[in-house]
Amino acid sequence: MASNIPKTMKALVKKNEEESYAYESIPVPEPTGDEVLIKVDSVAICGSDINLYKWNDVARVIATIPFVPGHECAGTVVKCGPDAKLPVGAKVGVENHYFCGSCHQCKYDNRAICRNMGQFGHGKQTQHGGCSEYTIVPARYLYVLKRNLSADEIALLEPLGVSHNAVEKLDVKGEDVLVIGCGPVGLLAIASAKALGAKRITGADIDDSRLELAKSMGAEVTVNTLNTSLKQFVESSTDGLGMGRVCECSGAPPMVNISFSLLRKGGRIVMVGLPKQPLHVENVLQDIVFKSLTLKTVHGRLIYHTWGEIENLVADGKIDVNKIISHKFPMSKFEEAFTALFSGKACKIVIDPSN
Repeated sequence: MASNIPKTMKALVKKNEEESYAYESIPVPEPTGDEVLIKVDSVAICGSDINLYKWNDVARVIATIPFVPGHECAGTVVKCGPDAKLPVGAKVGVENHYFCGSCHQCKYDNRAICRNMGQFGHGKQTQHGGCSEYTIVPARYLYVLKRNLSADEIALLEPLGVSHNAVEKLDVKGEDVLVIGCGPVGLLAIASAKALGAKRITGADIDDSRLELAKSMGAEVTVNTLNTSLKQFVESSTDGLGMGRVCECSGAPPMVNISFSLLRKGGRIVMVGLPKQPLHVENVLQDIVFKSLTLKTVHGRLIYHTWGEIENLVADGKIDVNKIISHKFPMSKFEEAFTALFSGKACKIVIDPSN
């Protein structure tokens, strides 16, 4: 396969502190050490990619120029550096959180929250990303697939992993679960909760089309919070007890602020969404301290426990990630892809780097 590798490839590159990317031909990189060259088969756009595209204040914190974007990536191994032992032809997903392996967190098997974390597709310790025909990834950050999944399904294991990690922390079996925010991560949280044995799942959002998707992913109940008070809805639907489990995926400060009040005493809540404003809880004693609640947060996937779990759930048909794919674009049409993302009408957008 190595003999078929071209000298140059098409890629999106963020070279300057400005909006959008350059779409250009660049050299195909050569793997050294434990690096692996993969042919990118599919790459998905994440909501966080809006920041990188626009190059706003958030992007200046989470990314370093220059870089190739695209952190939800699936590929095929085509060449290995001298210290990498992965088989050519293997299908792989990229664990985009580049853990150091030597900090306190890594030593105690918390590589997902490595103190010295780099990030694929953000320019953090690597300029490479998935929005290119080929990309370089050190072998330790590649998950080799054991089951037969499509390229798009492999790419979506990355966001599914975030959702599954969150839901697993909630211990949802036999519980009523409320998922706030039915974007891609929230929808995948609903699917994860269903697969992990939740009794009844409620999806909350402000978009009716997302709520319809929530039903298809496993939500038995949906509520549009534009015209219904979520707090009153929870009180009436739980006889005033509150929800046993809450998964906050919206990141919207008003929703995050009330989420603790929606929880029953002794319940569990996990924060997945990314609030960009300070949070304020009105009744700290009543809604937090005296509830004896459990609060969890997540940053990515458990390495590599989550990958194995979700690969099996998708391969066994217990989670269908294809349902959330709303658009597919060739990489050459990347501007159209981001226009669709900005419109608010897209759910998950997948890009084909080969054209």
